[in-house]
Amino acid sequence: MFLSKLMAASEAQKLINSCLEKSRIEEIPLEEANQRVIAQEITSYLNSPPFNRSAMDGYAIVAEDSFGHSENNPFQLKLVGNILAGQKSGHKLKPGEAIKIATGAPIPSGASAVVMEEYTHEEGDTITVETSVVPGENISPAGEDFKQGDQVLKDGQLLGPAELAIIASAGYDRVKVCKKPKIAVIITGSELVMPKRDIEGPEVINSNHFTIKSMVESCLSTPDMFHSIDNAQQVEQLFKKLLNEYDALITTGGTAISKGDVVVDVAQKLGEVPIHGVSLRPGKPFGFAQIQGKPVFMLSGFPVAAMVQFDVFVREALLKMQGLTRDLLVIHKKAARKIPSTLGRTDYIRAKIEGPLVRPLKIKGSGIIKSMVDSDSYIIIPENLEGIEEGEECQVLPYHSLKA
Repeated sequence: MFLSKLMAASEAQKLINSCLEKSRIEEIPLEEANQRVIAQEITSYLNSPPFNRSAMDGYAIVAEDSFGHSENNPFQLKLVGNILAGQKSGHKLKPGEAIKIATGAPIPSGASAVVMEEYTHEEGDTITVETSVVPGENISPAGEDFKQGDQVLKDGQLLGPAELAIIASAGYDRVKVCKKPKIAVIITGSELVMPKRDIEGPEVINSNHFTIKSMVESCLSTPDMFHSIDNAQQVEQLFKKLLNEYDALITTGGTAISKGDVVVDVAQKLGEVPIHGVSLRPGKPFGFAQIQGKPVFMLSGFPVAAMVQFDVFVREALLKMQGLTRDLLVIHKKAARKIPSTLGRTDYIRAKIEGPLVRPLKIKGSGIIKSMVDSDSYIIIPENLEGIEEGEECQVLPYHSLKA
């Protein structure tokens, strides 16, 4: 069956999201968990910090010894010890005594404050203090960050440096995460060749190989790349083989809105194609199929159209498969010039942010790769708008915000 009616981009996004299944879960060492999506809640086994500790290099003292003193009215204490980070003192501090202490070291029994080293002078076993402190000053109390039993992370969060730190501090050295989806990518096109300096006849450099691979990797997924000529039998063999081995399939080429397109025909033969053609510019000939319960994203062969289709339909789907949902960072800028559009179609216009303005590039065509290099954002014109006037506020999606 050939589907010629164009589907609204927003409707296509909803349909795709309704077809996705979450990845399986695996437990891995915390050392390997950066940029993974956590698949468990983290409830702390420990207090953090686990004990009262010094927030400064200085001297642990009885705070009351300092009351009423200042630079003009210093006082002296007897130095009775030294505590480094990782050490603990068995001495119970008495009034009139001080223990030298490093940042992060446990506060000794009897001490109620730490005076900063800058306000002291040390001579032999005596220190002179030129300030006053209050009880608790320069002390980080046990559990100040979080306490034993506190929930410190929720399921579905992307793990980065801060998240790894809090998991470690909570007492975990392993963590459950969603498995990275394994994605097979088939770049179709008999004319495509890998990069070389001399092009012969109708050959075209296979730039999509590198583009789609890097885009899949930016979605925390693992791509394996394949190439096929425009031959239905070869494409079908690849589909059958790869769908048994991978979590999802992405193709480029062979999706034009006309009968006889190799990729779409194979997808129709092997499964269901609920989407073929969307009201999106660039990227109208996008297709989506379900085969053996797995998603198949069929992108254009033109590089820019393929990139836009990936950003609109594939990117969030791969993240959702890992349990990660997020709101894209859409900002608002004023259009530097008038932008025409067609009612009922969603436009993703390549643009450059210039302070409070956003300037659409004067480039047409979905094969102009340089336009993606020269731009840093999309201007999004929703399907219910018939263009944007110069100076009118519009929706802008910065490229940097797309990455997970």
